[in-house]
Order: sequence, then C-alpha cells, then structure tokens
Amino acid sequence: MARWLVLLVTSACGLASAQPAQQASIVPAALERADIRAQLSPRRFTTLSAEIPARLARIAVKEGDAFKSGQTLAQLDCSLQASARDRARAALGGAQKTFSAQKRLDELNATGKLEVQTAQAEVDKLKAELAQINTTLSKCTITAPFAGRVADQKARENQYVQAGQPILDILDDSTLELEFIVPSKWLRWLKAGHKFEVEIDETGKKYPAHIQRLGARIDPVSQSLKASAVIDGKYPELLAGMSGRLLLSPPQ
Repeated sequence: MARWLVLLVTSACGLASAQPAQQASIVPAALERADIRAQLSPRRFTTLSAEIPARLARIAVKEGDAFKSGQTLAQLDCSLQASARDRARAALGGAQKTFSAQKRLDELNATGKLEVQTAQAEVDKLKAELAQINTTLSKCTITAPFAGRVADQKARENQYVQAGQPILDILDDSTLELEFIVPSKWLRWLKAGHKFEVEIDETGKKYPAHIQRLGARIDPVSQSLKASAVIDGKYPELLAGMSGRLLLSPPQ
C-alpha cells in the first residue's frame, strides 16, 4: 500500500512539473501567431491651399475625381492682379523708350551720365515689379503636383479664401501601402522583399503584397517595430483607409 502511495505522489509531481514547461513552450508560439492588422494608405497625400487671398472662381474637380499631374484643379479670381500687370507692362514700355532716348542723347553728348543711369534704374525697377505681379498671378491657378484623386473638398466656388486656407485634399492611390507593427524577433527572418498575402475586411478578398521597408527603431516596451508593405498589382476596389489582416507568420 505504501508503495502505491509513493507511485501516485511521484506521478502527480511529475505532471505538475511538466505543465509549466509545456506552457512555456506554447506561449511564445501563440505570440508568434499574433493577429497582425494593417491599414491601406496612399503613397502621397497633401492639402492644396490658397497662396493669396482671392475669390475662388472655379473648382475643376469634385470629390472622388481622378486627375493628372499638372492638371488645373482650381482657379482664383485675379482680375485685380491682371490689371496691375497691364499697368506695369505699359509703364515698363514707357521707361524703356525713355532709356533708349537718354542713351542716344548720351552718344551725342547732349545729356549727362546721371540721366542715363536714372533712366536705367527706372527700367530695372519696373521689370522687378512686373516679375512680382507675374509671380502672384501664377498662384491664381492651383495645379496638381502629382497624379491622383480628390479625397475632400474644403472650399466652395465663389467663396473668398484667405492665404493658407485649405481648398482640396488630394492623394496618390497609384500604389497603396500597408502600415503595421510586428514583433521585433521577426527580424530574424523578415526582410525587405518578403512576399505574403493580406485579407482586406471591406472586400473579403486576399491580395498579394511584399515588405517594402522596416522601421529603424524597436520599441523597448512592446518589443515591436513598424513595417511597411506594398500591394502587388492594381485593384480598383481597394481604397485608402481600408484595413485587413496580414497572412504573415514565421517560417516553420
């Protein structure tokens, strides 16, 4: 009877000592299979604002519209600046004629050097004023810095806008990126170019992707780092802001 009791106690102790070891081997594996979430973001995005105060005469695109690089997206009413340009051109023409006449008189020794220099200075001043007005006029047309789509319209036609006031939010959706966080120990095998799939919630479909870059710093608290990937191919149904689950796990 005593021998049976010893065997039972020994077996129980063996099970108790084996259970923590089993848990220690399971917990890291569970962490390795963590559900990695990611969100689609555009490669480039920006807000186009008015650079001068003026009336917003026309907006050539609407929310969701696609556009090309260099395309006119909005036009400000710069009739006052255009009138100032015409006046500056006329004044410059008169100053150039005066300068030509002074040079001719100087060749005939009929005028002094000071008069010629004064006429030259007037021409230079009016040229600078005209260049400034032309620079202002160039800001009346708001063009697309890159090809993309309109995400949001911040102002309306015939509205008076101030300098720096947002007019359009635009984004470049030609390439959609995935931003997510992975365990830092994945650096043992996760490298740029690694291929995987992502399942997008909004479409319920899987899409091929590859790692584009890894973060430069590890969070010491969570032992994780940021990563970025790119969707391989063009899928019209995908939009910036969608999210999904990465089908990404360590190799066996």
